[in-house]
Amino acid sequence: MIAAAPPMAASARPRAVAVWLLACCALVFAMIVVGGVTRLTHSGLSITEWQPIVGTLPPWSGADWEAAFAKYRATPEYQLVNHGMSLAEFQGIFWWEYFHRLLGRLIGVVFFVPLAWFALRRAIPAGYGGKLVGIFVLGGLQGAMGWYMVMSGLVDDPRVSQFRLTAHLLLAVVIFGAMLWVALSLLAPEPVRQAGARIRGLRRLAFLVAALVLLMIASGGFVAGIRAGFAYNTFPLMNGHVVPPEIMVIEPWWRNFFYNMATVQFDHRLVAYVLAVAVPALWWKLRATPEAPARARAGAALLVGMLAVQIALGIATLVLVVPLSLAALHQAGAVIVFGLALNVAHAVR
Repeated sequence: MIAAAPPMAASARPRAVAVWLLACCALVFAMIVVGGVTRLTHSGLSITEWQPIVGTLPPWSGADWEAAFAKYRATPEYQLVNHGMSLAEFQGIFWWEYFHRLLGRLIGVVFFVPLAWFALRRAIPAGYGGKLVGIFVLGGLQGAMGWYMVMSGLVDDPRVSQFRLTAHLLLAVVIFGAMLWVALSLLAPEPVRQAGARIRGLRRLAFLVAALVLLMIASGGFVAGIRAGFAYNTFPLMNGHVVPPEIMVIEPWWRNFFYNMATVQFDHRLVAYVLAVAVPALWWKLRATPEAPARARAGAALLVGMLAVQIALGIATLVLVVPLSLAALHQAGAVIVFGLALNVAHAVR
């Protein structure tokens, strides 16, 4: 049970708790990026078991490596995609997945140990104990979701489910966002008190932008899940069309939004176009509202700049047919855009 200190207790350490949460945010950000590289290098199915404790140690001896490689050779991915792969090549993909899982374990330790220490010292500010426990529970669910995703690729079709991949990505981003929001609340605890129509409109628009960024990340998860980025590698048109003719060829119609490369990529582009209008509109409205917090105006300016970088990264990733470095930067940029959008929403909450 997490014990929260009274509101004005001297033992409460909001700044220390916030710094710890921001450090955890940095680790989750790194894990999302490494997870993207793991997917892009097709490394995610190289470890065929989920061993949260024993799996912390990698293979050491030649016999250990041969045993791990033998388990991988029994998978559909080896038999259908990587047949004939050498042990050295297997080690190359193994280390990416191992490092991804190791980061997950590290985040668990870095979150739980300080959480327990702050609780024992009664240093958690009032009202935040339940939120921190909730984030810890989400972290445990994320580990289970990761293995649930991997399981989908260890069957006849050596590709993980795009639904499970997107859920795994979104849960990681939600954990990142929850920790960032709590940290910002500890550093800037006073919400905006004005209740005028202009401030209420800004709040709605700011939260809408944050929701749109999350939708963009979800649509990007489906692009990655069905490898839609390797098709329609032209911009601004999609192989000469504003709306590709193949957009609704699958029956029933709703499957196009999850299985059709044309539809999935078109949806991802469409959300980006909406954000390209909504984010500058938010910046302009904040700039034109004298009672808007200075932090919100500065944050919106950063958001506009980062969105421009993110869109440029997305276009370059597409037209260059998904090079590893650009694709990883694009995934990292999405998380940064989401963090900046949350910061603006928090400033006008």
